[in-house]
Amino acid sequence: MSKNFYITTPIYYPSAKPHMGHAYSSIVSDVIARFKRLDGYKVEFLTGTDEHGLKIQRAAEDKGIEPKKFCDEISKTFRNLSKTLNLSNTDFIRTTEDRHIKSVQNLWKILEEKNQIYLSKYSGWYSVSDEAFYNEDEIKEENGINISINSGSKVEWLEEESYFFKLSSWENKLLKFYEENPKFILPKSRRNEVLSFVRSGLKDLSISRKTFSWGIKVPGNKDHVIYVWLDALTNYISALNYPDTKNNKYINFWPADIHMIGKDILRFHAIYWPAFLLAANLLPPKRVYGHGWILSGDEKMSKSKGNILDPLEIVDKYGLDSLRFYLLKEVSFGNDGSITQEKLESCINSDLANNYGNLCQRVVSFNEKNCNLLIPDNINFEKDDLKILNKISANINTLRSYIDNQELSVYTNFIIDCLFDANKYFNDQEPWKKKSDVVRLNTIVYVSLEIIRKISILLNPIIPDTSLKVLDIFNLKQKDINFNTIKDHKCLVPNSSIKKIAILFKKIEKND
Repeated sequence: MSKNFYITTPIYYPSAKPHMGHAYSSIVSDVIARFKRLDGYKVEFLTGTDEHGLKIQRAAEDKGIEPKKFCDEISKTFRNLSKTLNLSNTDFIRTTEDRHIKSVQNLWKILEEKNQIYLSKYSGWYSVSDEAFYNEDEIKEENGINISINSGSKVEWLEEESYFFKLSSWENKLLKFYEENPKFILPKSRRNEVLSFVRSGLKDLSISRKTFSWGIKVPGNKDHVIYVWLDALTNYISALNYPDTKNNKYINFWPADIHMIGKDILRFHAIYWPAFLLAANLLPPKRVYGHGWILSGDEKMSKSKGNILDPLEIVDKYGLDSLRFYLLKEVSFGNDGSITQEKLESCINSDLANNYGNLCQRVVSFNEKNCNLLIPDNINFEKDDLKILNKISANINTLRSYIDNQELSVYTNFIIDCLFDANKYFNDQEPWKKKSDVVRLNTIVYVSLEIIRKISILLNPIIPDTSLKVLDIFNLKQKDINFNTIKDHKCLVPNSSIKKIAILFKKIEKND
């Protein structure tokens, strides 16, 4: 039986150029997608852009261009970001595509047929920036302006005719669903937030607008456009050709295994989205993971503070794999994490240049001088050899669980521990002193090369470009670069040739 896996990033709102938050969501999703492929899964990996709403309309008006043209330009920057970040996404969806519009309008009709939608009037506090409504207890006055306590965004009092989704009727059903699916929302702190919010009582949800025109028209009432969250969230199934629920793509990949999102849009994904789906007799996703924010130093990034980190600038200066590795190692996934130049450079020097890069250079260089760039034969594993070889193979299921539970920093730090162990093994075994004992020298070199191979496979989801450079020295075929080969202590063929290796990571000096 084939193994299928479906992971999504948030679809990004293209009102401005991409920032580090977008990059973080995309990179961690990519790491999981790549790992699953290494572990034999057929992976569907979706990202894209959410292109409707008042904020887009106003931004386009400010530039004096049509909203669609504005979206075309900005969405392209996000598509380019995917390439720059070396994402392995299989699809990039835009909510202005016909396939998406068809899906949204179909879902609306079903909800309407099931008496889940009604027309009334709305009055309340609305944030254009957040595309969200807030209760009185969720806003405060600051410098004479009403703002959201959660996001800090300006809110306006809004009164208009609106269609509503009967969210209030789903309070108990959602609580029952959460109880039956305890890992639907992770991490636990986010689950607790959602439970608290739902238990405090749900109000019916406004799902249409009349005050702007840039959006998907409500079926049967062209005066209304479908409000952003019913529109945007549907992308996860429109990418699978919904409403055709009998096509192979939908059958194989829905429900999604994980929606990877930032914690600021948790409510929409963990409350509104499953309610919409359950109301339409569709299965909710298996998991919604609300990760933390990437801070600039100790501060949340914001335009007003002028501290927004441009991932493209960091990639240009330090390299993509360096950024990917830093984010996976230094940020305890699920919590807020910070990025600073000092921390990034320290990580590059310590973990990538000194630990990984130096290990590869030392072992290959020693092999060149003593084994003529050949995989040694005539080997005999001793206790110390098997101990280090078994460290990874004995933890295969543990490593899988780290990925499956999104314990990404734990996974990364396990690899770092293995690198330390590998360097210590090579130092302690002192092969340069074993030249009179050919079998022992050969064994130490073979074991060291095998460890490099195993670690490079584990690193492949995180630093794909660099790890492939290392694996290339072994002249491995693609079929040999998979998770299962980690079990094999003798994957490398004796007497086969290996290549020299270039410097993987340049150490950063303080005056650089």
